[in-house]
Amino acid sequence: MSNRETALHYEPTIQYIRNENGPTLGYSTASGVRIIEKDGLYFKNSSKDGVLKPYEDWRLPAEERAKDLASRLSIEEIAGLMLYSTHQNIPARSGGWFGGSYAGKTYEESGAKPWDLTDEQLAFLVQTHLRHFLIMMVENAESSARWNNRLQAVAEGSGFGIPVNNSSDPRHGFDASSEFNAGAGSTSRVSFWPETLGLAATFDPAITRQFGEIASKEYRALGMATALSPQIDIATDPRWHRFNGTFGEDPKLSTDMARAYVDGFQTSEGEHEPTDGWGNDSVNAMVKHWPGGGSGEGGRDAHFGCGKYAIYPGNNFEEHLIPFVEGAFQLEGKTGRASAVMPYYTISHTQDKKNGENVGNSYNRYLISDLLREQYGYDGVVCTDWSITADESDRKDSVFSGKSWGVEHLSVAERHYKLIMAGVDQFGGNNDAGPVLEAYQMGVEDHGEAFMRARFEKSAVRLLLNIFRPGLFENPYLQPEESQKIVGCAEFVDAGYEAQLKSVVLLKNKGQVLPIKERKKVYIPKRYLPAGENWVGMPTPEKLEYPVDLSVVADYFDVTDTPEEADFGLVFIKNPNSGIGYSQEDADQGGNGYVPISLQYRPYTADLARERSIAGDPRENDVLNRTYKGKTVTTHNAHDLYAILETKEKMKGKPVIVSMLQSNPTIVAEFEAVADAIITNFGVNLQAIMEVLTGSFEPSGLLPFQMPANMKTVEEQYEDVPHDMDCYVDSEGHVYDFGFGLNWRGVIEDARTEKYRKVRC
Repeated sequence: MSNRETALHYEPTIQYIRNENGPTLGYSTASGVRIIEKDGLYFKNSSKDGVLKPYEDWRLPAEERAKDLASRLSIEEIAGLMLYSTHQNIPARSGGWFGGSYAGKTYEESGAKPWDLTDEQLAFLVQTHLRHFLIMMVENAESSARWNNRLQAVAEGSGFGIPVNNSSDPRHGFDASSEFNAGAGSTSRVSFWPETLGLAATFDPAITRQFGEIASKEYRALGMATALSPQIDIATDPRWHRFNGTFGEDPKLSTDMARAYVDGFQTSEGEHEPTDGWGNDSVNAMVKHWPGGGSGEGGRDAHFGCGKYAIYPGNNFEEHLIPFVEGAFQLEGKTGRASAVMPYYTISHTQDKKNGENVGNSYNRYLISDLLREQYGYDGVVCTDWSITADESDRKDSVFSGKSWGVEHLSVAERHYKLIMAGVDQFGGNNDAGPVLEAYQMGVEDHGEAFMRARFEKSAVRLLLNIFRPGLFENPYLQPEESQKIVGCAEFVDAGYEAQLKSVVLLKNKGQVLPIKERKKVYIPKRYLPAGENWVGMPTPEKLEYPVDLSVVADYFDVTDTPEEADFGLVFIKNPNSGIGYSQEDADQGGNGYVPISLQYRPYTADLARERSIAGDPRENDVLNRTYKGKTVTTHNAHDLYAILETKEKMKGKPVIVSMLQSNPTIVAEFEAVADAIITNFGVNLQAIMEVLTGSFEPSGLLPFQMPANMKTVEEQYEDVPHDMDCYVDSEGHVYDFGFGLNWRGVIEDARTEKYRKVRC
């Protein structure tokens, strides 16, 4: 490949060599890789010199191979291994997130195919030695597979032929509106499953294990060998922005779900398992976020400068570790433990018992080296969350700010050095090796060349293990036609749909109004949203539209827009959204900028909030006292409440059913009394809701969290303690506590509730 145009349209020819009782080898004929035959077996000579080296010998243990290769790499090559790319789209179209250039042109101008490599990706591979890509949007399975093959062929032809370890954030759910779930939704073309909170609502780790087994096969068919999941923080504050990515607030349930998820993703079986549970179906699981990020003060999230502190007013830090040390690090399967860990952005306030540092978790030597690695014996990869080495922005409500919490005063290179010395192996969202090499030189000056070389090799071994164990060195290539058959196949789609059904929770069923088995007439009000901003600060238009696809509803009921003609009303809502707990307008007007996060629909004034925040930043350009006491916040989707109340009035005594999509616990006191039935879900398709409403499927889901009685109990609960709120009691006398749910016969009492439900005094 002599120029960018040639590289752009390069189509690798892949050859396969089959070993009897051994792995199939795949290589590009243009990469320079040779095949060595020894003792009747075949090996890839990735170093291209005709000599079989230990790292090329698939008969040897993965750790021996990784150590051999790490010893051969230059510091520049190790620095490349320590990088983790920014989000990559396939293809990298212009005009959206994370575009790219193709031979110096935009995708639209270049004539490139969807599976062609961008100029940036080629530079990552050849110039920077980067070998870890984070994939966001993919057009389809064929494009992803062909893109993977081009990427791997270039990597194979470079240096020691180290394959690329592609990865993905969660992509099997329905919500693609957030950075940490941006590969999900219809563009993913994979089987659809409930969001993580929905898997928790099944209270069945076997379903989560099945999800992992299926998702891993789809990941591998797309060319992905690492999952940036599961998120196993216990969500102890009900207001937290990332609550829906967790398994809820309960440590025991989260622990069992974490173990099942990781076992499902990492374990290969039968002919796909060469050794120790690892093999061609294996996907490395990067559990997050150590040591737990669910206790942000006031429910604020550390993606934003306003939410960088996790606090522990209940002295409950240790409980947040349980899903890691008893779940993800103690697997039932042969792989033993999750192969990677991602610490959260948060500063775990006053939890450094050795050095007393209040810095972001990845920077904290006590949390990474002393606690994670030494006390709990974890020797896998530790990868930072994205952009923690970048500089902060002026706005505390910007998700695009660098997140160098607690080390804002350090240079970018100094931050990398501090991370390395804390025990971190990899830098999320960093494509630039320059600061890593600067950090190396800082270490040489402080500790000498031999020390820093050994330190870099230690990280290299950990990173290479996660490439060796899934079999990428033997064959990183895909057959696009096979990928198309695997991804989103009927068997996987059916399994995902079954899990969706089992995740739906029936909260109320007054007078057994459900199920509605006859074909009746239904009135569904439109949903109104005022103009506003989305989570990245971009303006969103005013909307008045039907909340669901009425053609799907019409398969089950006759739809009418005239309430008088309807037999019942059906209102679709989402839980309240009052923002992230910060108002630039308040700051511009002389306030500290901090406002409440509300779980109710009507305006909320925080009269019971703390007078002084527990944590704060004493710097002149920040805020020490982050209290929001006495301030009022409004909910962007307040009309959801009004839609219920108006529908009740219009229906003149006929039943009103509420279907709620939840990403956080919700105060239902504002509408529960006027609803005859309430069902809630955590990300399912409309058909699943219809199947429950009509009785084709009996609801079996259980609440994976408490539903608060009011905002008073939300303010009074401790951010770090689960199960410490007063729960809502509905008009039927049911308490909406953790583990509550109804079926057609009444309150569910079964083996799941006996195992997990808390007994409250």
